Amino acid sequence: MSVDVKTVKRVARLARIAVSEEDAERMTSELNAILGFVEQLNEVDVSGVEPMTSVTPMEMKKRLDVVTDGSKAADIVANAPATEENFFLVPKVVE
Repeated sequence: MSVDVKTVKRVARLARIAVSEEDAERMTSELNAILGFVEQLNEVDVSGVEPMTSVTPMEMKKRLDVVTDGSKAADIVANAPATEENFFLVPKVVE
């Protein structure tokens, strides 16, 4: 795939980036170099390679999946003006 100046200007307009004529010509060669590198990567045979998230083997840290109350009720209502048994107390609005 090859990028021309017209394509660079169109992408810049879609991205709402101001690009001068000389910048567009420079970006054309840079984008073509990047796309050439990506095409080289497509030639690599990765048929036997497992997908991975890191170059070093890692095991995901997991916690036990248990239901708890969070032990944070007192912390949550600590700054409330009025509480009772870890519930917020609010003034009656509707009679």
